[in-house]
Parts: sequence; C-alpha cells; structure tokens
Amino acid sequence: MLTVDFDRFPVGPGDLVLDLGAGQGRHTYEILRRGAQAVAVDLNAEDLDQVEAMVGAMAVEGEISLPAQPVTRVADATDLPYEDGHFSRVIAAEILEHLPDDAGAIAEIERVTAPGGLVAVTVPRRWPEQICWALSDEYHEVEGGHVRIYRASELRAKLEATGLEFTGSHHAHALHAPYWWLKCAVGVDRETALTRAYHRLLVWDMMSAPALTRVGERLLNPVLGKSVVLYFRKPAAGS
Repeated sequence: MLTVDFDRFPVGPGDLVLDLGAGQGRHTYEILRRGAQAVAVDLNAEDLDQVEAMVGAMAVEGEISLPAQPVTRVADATDLPYEDGHFSRVIAAEILEHLPDDAGAIAEIERVTAPGGLVAVTVPRRWPEQICWALSDEYHEVEGGHVRIYRASELRAKLEATGLEFTGSHHAHALHAPYWWLKCAVGVDRETALTRAYHRLLVWDMMSAPALTRVGERLLNPVLGKSVVLYFRKPAAGS
C-alpha cells in the first residue's frame, strides 16, 4: 500500500533514496523495483530484519537486483548518521505524527537531502484523524502512538521554513478512513466480524487492485482520504 505517488515523485536508477520511518518497507520495495538504491531507516530493528528478508526474497524471485549491501539501518530520525546532502530523494511517510520532536526530524530531512533533491512527507489528514481520536484513547494514548494532529498548512509551513520549496499535494487511502473509524469504535485491539470483513476487503483491494475500487478511491480521496501527501524540492546550489 503506497502512500507516495511515484508518478509525482520520480525515482529511478542513480537515485539514493532515504525511506525514513520505513516500518515494514512498503516504500522501500517500490524504490528498489524502480532501480534506485534504497536506505530504510527505523528504530524498530525487528521490522527492519523483515525488510532485509523480503528484499532477499524479491531478489531471488527476480523482481529486483540484489543490493550490494544491507538496505536497512537502525537510527533516530532526529539524529541521522549521514552527511549533509547525502540523498537525492527522501520519503518520510506516516512518521512525523509519532515524534515528540518533529522539528528535529524535519531539520534532518532537509539537511540530508541533496541540493535539487526531492522530499515527500505524509501524515494522517486532520479531520479523519480527529474522528479516530474522539472515538478511542487507545488509538493515540499508547507508547509510540500519534502525539499530534496536523493541519496540512501547518506542516507545509514547517517544511518551507527549512528552505524546502513546496511543489504540490494530494490525499490518499480513502477506503482506509472508515476502517480505522470502525476499529476505534470497537476497540483498536479488538476484532469483530465487521472489522475482519473490512480488513479482508482492504487486503483484496491491495492485492488485486481492481479497477472499480481504484477509480472509486481516486474519486473519494479529495473528500475522504485518510492521509495527506506533501511534495517539496530542495533548491539547487546557487539558486
């Protein structure tokens, strides 16, 4: 399930791409499929072990070329172990809402992006997120949970304050918003026949990508999309 639109965020051979807060690697795999070099950074070493295993399996199946070195690294988003301008592309998908020091992470995103490079940042959209918070304390009052709700304009301003130039935005995952409202209503850690059925629908949609749901989600995303995606460019040196 990709949140970043790679038609709007071109990635290919010759690019070195940071997937910050990579989790289980959904964007990392797409980066590799497109022939770019990926670095998946997260604090969860177990998730990153699974990413390495999946990358190896993808190489065996011929989906990608086997990377010459590990693609994952355990690191803190607010103190990245990379030089200034190290990456031509940076993705930070659904991570900033988890971080008490989001300003520190945003500063690091700008710092490690090369001049002329691209940045994609995604967070939960404000009004669907507010419903989740209203329905369930479990959703956000847990270790590692969401610590803030963003206005898109507020997040854009924070990134622009570092010198990044805003290039566009869109919403994503309209079909997922009602699922999370349902989960919050019944209990985040509780399953019912309805939540299981909805989850099966989402898995089927992700695996099969039927035209009906793809078109439906595109039409619904501007209204119901659960995530907002913001795109930026770092000015080239001397510009």
